[in-house]
Amino acid sequence: MMNLSTKAVLSAMLLTTVAAGCNEQRNASQVENAQEQTAQTDKPEDCRPLETREPSDSTQKPSFAGQTRACGIQSDVAFEVVVLTKGLQKPWAVEPLPNGDLLVTEKPGNLRIVSATGQIGKPITGVPKVDDRGQGGLLDVALSPDFEADRTIFWSFSEPRKGGNATSVARGVLSQDRSKLEQVRVIFQAQPTYDGTMHYGSRISFDEDGMLYLTLGERSDLKIRPQAQHMDSHMGKVVRIAPDGKVPNDNPFVNEKGALPEIWTVGHRNVQAAAFDDDGKFWVVEMGPKGGDELNLVEKGKNYGWPLVTFGTEYSGEPIPNAVTQREGFQQPVYYWDPVIAPSGAQFYSGDAFPEWRGNLFVGSLKEMRLVRLVIEDGRVKGEEHLLTDRGQRIRDVRQGPDGALYLVTDQENGELWKITPGQSKTAAGK
Repeated sequence: MMNLSTKAVLSAMLLTTVAAGCNEQRNASQVENAQEQTAQTDKPEDCRPLETREPSDSTQKPSFAGQTRACGIQSDVAFEVVVLTKGLQKPWAVEPLPNGDLLVTEKPGNLRIVSATGQIGKPITGVPKVDDRGQGGLLDVALSPDFEADRTIFWSFSEPRKGGNATSVARGVLSQDRSKLEQVRVIFQAQPTYDGTMHYGSRISFDEDGMLYLTLGERSDLKIRPQAQHMDSHMGKVVRIAPDGKVPNDNPFVNEKGALPEIWTVGHRNVQAAAFDDDGKFWVVEMGPKGGDELNLVEKGKNYGWPLVTFGTEYSGEPIPNAVTQREGFQQPVYYWDPVIAPSGAQFYSGDAFPEWRGNLFVGSLKEMRLVRLVIEDGRVKGEEHLLTDRGQRIRDVRQGPDGALYLVTDQENGELWKITPGQSKTAAGK
């Protein structure tokens, strides 16, 4: 696949005027080719995908073998789930601290510390005002790569602005008594401002060089959705900035006229799950429409298609206007779910508590109320497991602590904070 350029984006936008009949012919060809590819599968004979329901559009087929409905697998791992605390108000993110305590964001705008034993602290002061209507609020939180030295925290939030709102990132220094944030400043403001309440993204991740990656939604509404393909808009993008908010010189579009220099990749719908693996590769798990949640390997300057290339349909069941499942110049998802899981929060496991899980990707699921485990080998998903299914909780975030445990928060008014540790049970539900 080629790197994105403004010329490529303009060409892609022109393609949206292609007649419906041409789209149908292309889709028919895609289906035929995909069926041939799928027939040449390397799945073992005893492979049984966990998903057996009908997809949202039965005419859509995967672009290559194993792109969806991977073999179901089961952990031979003993674990238990400890409920550290209840009573959190719509928690959105959890970030373990070096001493074993945990930072938790609450959607209405509170940042709290929950102790390792589950005691909920008072709200930390200094957090800017948020617009918590709809899907907005105080969103992700991440420690500085040098937190033990600089005590700096980064967070994303839907920032109220004149004429609407948009996703912003701020940074601040946690006071020694951990009661307030000092030296607070906003280092990034997504543009344009929009009067809406949906699809803000947003996850914050740092690479091995200390650069900050932020995932941004395209705000959902039909009139702004096309901006996911516009280079003068941050909507539907992954952006990359330095910790002080400056633009790195090696960003792909810094010298491209008409392009916002923070942009790293283009064509995303609403990414609320993102993580780096042990090899330094950046992965996002993207909320699709009705069908078509995507696992994408994010590479510099690439276009991931939305809303021109996607699986699934509108929530109404109607086709996505002018969209196809394959188009030259656009990246294919490594994996997709249809029906969707509504992914939120992601973590590649690298700890010692569960050696069998090392290298696996864990993804929270809101809609299906579970923790999804993916085994990824050579850039392809080889197996999928569904954990914690009996708990009936919308999992909003999952992070690994310094102790090797996994920490999760649930999406509800009386949200819970869970800790997954080695235990006696080998069932998918834990204890």
